[in-house]
Amino acid sequence: MPHVTTRTQDTGDRIRRRGRLLPGACVGAVTVAACAAAGELAAALLGTPSPVVAVGDAVVDNTPRALTEWAIALFGTADKVVLLSGIVVTLLGAGVVLGVVALRRPSLGYAGLAVFGAAGVTAVFVGRGGDVRTVIPVLAAVAVGALCLAVLLRAARRTRPAGRDPGDGGAPAGPVEHRPGRRAFVLTSLGIAAGAGAAGALSRLVPGWLGGAGGPESVVLPAAARPLPPLPAATELGVPGLTPFVTPDRDFYRIDTALTVPRPDASRWRLRVHGMVDRPFEITMDELLDLPLVEADITLTCVSNQVGGDLAGNARWLGYPLADLLRRAGVHAGADQILATSHDGWTCGTPTEVVMDGRDALLAVGMNGTPLPHEHGFPVRTVVPGLYGFVSATKWVTDLKLTRFSDERAYWAQRGWAVRAPIRTMSRIDVPAPLARVPSGEVVLAGVAWAQHRGVDAVEVRIDGGPWADAELAGVPGIDTWVQWVAEVSVGPGRHDVEVRATDATGTVQTSERAEPIPSGATGWHRIAFTAT
Repeated sequence: MPHVTTRTQDTGDRIRRRGRLLPGACVGAVTVAACAAAGELAAALLGTPSPVVAVGDAVVDNTPRALTEWAIALFGTADKVVLLSGIVVTLLGAGVVLGVVALRRPSLGYAGLAVFGAAGVTAVFVGRGGDVRTVIPVLAAVAVGALCLAVLLRAARRTRPAGRDPGDGGAPAGPVEHRPGRRAFVLTSLGIAAGAGAAGALSRLVPGWLGGAGGPESVVLPAAARPLPPLPAATELGVPGLTPFVTPDRDFYRIDTALTVPRPDASRWRLRVHGMVDRPFEITMDELLDLPLVEADITLTCVSNQVGGDLAGNARWLGYPLADLLRRAGVHAGADQILATSHDGWTCGTPTEVVMDGRDALLAVGMNGTPLPHEHGFPVRTVVPGLYGFVSATKWVTDLKLTRFSDERAYWAQRGWAVRAPIRTMSRIDVPAPLARVPSGEVVLAGVAWAQHRGVDAVEVRIDGGPWADAELAGVPGIDTWVQWVAEVSVGPGRHDVEVRATDATGTVQTSERAEPIPSGATGWHRIAFTAT
């Protein structure tokens, strides 16, 4: 006789499905939260990257070049937040599925945790700088997750609908009545979630407790052996809205591959200098600070900077000349690359001859009169004027290896970016702002221009495609910084287009040809439109 499904049975089936989905989703989400918190806390105690960061690093390091460039162009400086948020959302989604499955078949839940652990361990070793210690937080996360899953499953089973579930092979059941225990399940879930939250918060405090003695506040910078005079007033044109000549630390752009800001302990910092040298050595922070340090005004620019972009900044740096450090090591002939490694395993290849040609290439410890902020490389970073940051500016530097470009490739060179990347001659309009409305008549135009280690000789502007007119340049302390410029033009009411171009000290005029930033820097004239009323 054919089986007839009754309305009562359909209703019972729907209720039973909801009875599995909601507790299962809760079980999975809370388990994943506990996993993540345990991994974060273990990583903080060990001073290693957390499992989430390890996975993120692996994603970044193994993403195809085209996708990497698309993400940089689309998200800009928010790319790290987007990636980490995506990983967290993915984990939570996978956890919800895992919890629903585990509620019916616990073995599959534990198998899912094992897969998470295997993925984490794999990420550690395919990412940068993976070692055995970095695996420990992954294992701790899985162990805590398994324990929480067991506790939550036991509590959830007490809330399962009474009657036999057809999905479990039983006969159809009638209307569902929940067994006692729902409150216990909710309280258990809330308790584990609260514990996860506390562990996550604690993981943020532990680095300060363990390594706070070696933070920026612990470093007293010595006076420079060759101090620079104060900047002359002529470096500032005083135009409202114009980028200041010196970029405050808090406003200085930050572009790097570190998903979370490394916080090395200065008291434990060591720099190893080795490779194709006669006398390899290591130097500590105290030893570095005892050396005769120098000051230099240098503008840094990121290769990701679009035409008219703000990924450039100028500061007064304090540090030890890199050339003197290399002379101490005795560099071999043929060692054309300085392969620098940061605390988080990122690598940067700098041409040796550039560092040795007399420019102010520094192993920097100070920025604008204070120790480097964590975000900008504390305790020590490299600064080399005239080159884009991806081939010159290694934050949190721990290792300098003299080698050949033909033998080893740095992080971005492996992904097809340029290995020698001098900064392009570039200019930018800051005033008026794009699409601004200004009174007609005399209008002030102003901005900045740069051509590090060549210097800017001239800046020209034009309105609505007319003739080029010279802008007035502010004073500068040297050829390694940007320069402010200003011009006044007379315009009538209506919309107007402004263009700007610079000429460097070699006589090279900024090209109008548009090129994307990757692989060796953007080109083109910056254009804006404004409306005169």
